[in-house]
Order: sequence, then C-alpha cells, then structure tokens
Amino acid sequence: MTGSSTSATRERIPVRVLGGPTALFEYGGLRFLTDPTFDAPGEYPVPGGRLTKTAPSAAAPDDLGRIDVVLLSHDKHPDNLDDSGRALLAGVPLTLTTPGGGERLGGGAKGLADWEQVELDRPGGGTVTVTGVPAVHGPGAREEVEPITGQVVGFVLTGEGLPTVYVSGDNASLDAVEQIAGRFGPVDTAILFAGAPRFDILFDGALIVLDSAQAAEAARILGARRVVPVHCDSWAHFTEGRDELVAAFTAAGLADRLDLDRPA
Repeated sequence: MTGSSTSATRERIPVRVLGGPTALFEYGGLRFLTDPTFDAPGEYPVPGGRLTKTAPSAAAPDDLGRIDVVLLSHDKHPDNLDDSGRALLAGVPLTLTTPGGGERLGGGAKGLADWEQVELDRPGGGTVTVTGVPAVHGPGAREEVEPITGQVVGFVLTGEGLPTVYVSGDNASLDAVEQIAGRFGPVDTAILFAGAPRFDILFDGALIVLDSAQAAEAARILGARRVVPVHCDSWAHFTEGRDELVAAFTAAGLADRLDLDRPA
C-alpha cells in the first residue's frame, strides 16, 4: 500500500530542519511544516511543571514563504505548538492533527483518526494522500498513556510517482511503527521524532518519545532509506542529541541512512 515508484524511491525530498520538532519539506509541489515552534528560548509552563527551551528556531515564520499544510502531531504541549506556531496556523489553509486537536483548533484544522486519509490537490494535477497513523506519547498501551499525555498522530504521505514519507510525531511505540511498516514499508524518508525525552514525574521516568537506539530500530523496521531526525535539540528535556543518534545508527549498521545535513 505505497505510492512509490522505483524511480521515485531514489528521490530525496528537500527537508529543512528548524529546531525542536519543526521541519519544512516539499512534497508533490506542496510545502509542509511539522509541529510549528518559533517562540524564544525560556521557561514554558505545563501542567505539573515547566519546559525549558534552550535555543531559538533557525528561522522565523515570516522567513518560510508559503506553507500549504501543517502536520501537527498534537496541540497540547508548547514544545510541539507554541504561541508563534498558533499564530502561523491562521494563515495556513490546512492543519492536519489529532481528532481532538481538530476540534480545539477549529478554522482550517482537520483531525485524522488512525488510517484516515485526506487527498490534497497537487499543483499541475494529481493528488497527495496523507494518512493519519498511530502514535503513542509514552510507554505502554495507548489507553493508559493518552489520559496523561494526550492524543498524538503521525502521518504517511504517498502519491503517484512520489516517494513514501513518514512523519512520526511524538511516538514512543515500536509496535505502532511495526503497524505502519506493514501497510507502507519500505519508507523512502522517515522524519523521526527522537531525543529520548523523559520526566521523573511521568511514567516513572520512562521514555515518552523514541530514544536514539529505538529510532535506529524504527528505521530498520520501516526499511527507511533515509532518516531525518527532529525533536532532539533546543529543549532541556530532550536527553539525547546528535552524538547519540550517530552512535546508535552506527551500532545498528545504519549510519548511511542517517541524514544530519540540516540546512537553515
């Protein structure tokens, strides 16, 4: 169930990583932005504590040009959608997110349940299909995790003659990755949220998004030809970054899949 052709799988879609979970990429003539976060470094309150942003975004919203679609894994945490990101949504025709997020955000936001699809018209003809895919923002079963960390959604993008792209969102479940691989693998580009975030007050300090070793395992499961990691810098609760990713992918024999060239 993939829209890739043999020639298209060799295509490397342009991805611009901006910091935290935010990346801009072009696909099928459309411009997609993941989890928009552009506020300044500082302290951001969340229930039960606060998150510390340690570095600014590599670009401001006004520098990005046209955005056709925002792929928003969830709307409840400031390290995935901040005030500047919310303001940006007002000028974007379509935001795809969780079912609950679609209701909360209104306007151009649409929630996608697991495996629900939306077709987007491509400039010049044809369509891009975006499929909502499972994601679990913490350890264990979704029904145990969601009351604490909320709904999360990932995305798979396909189209005639186009490579298959997976955007994981804040997912900690390799079981979810297995399900996605079963329907869409192999994947050409996987934009994987990593960084090994954890909090002592949540799930006894267990991971709430993939760590580096799990990101490498996700790449293996997906048969990913290229992995662009995001969500592994700019916030203090991300406990692993570039060095750990390189070490993990090297240990897994997948160093050639890891794309850390991050043009700003």
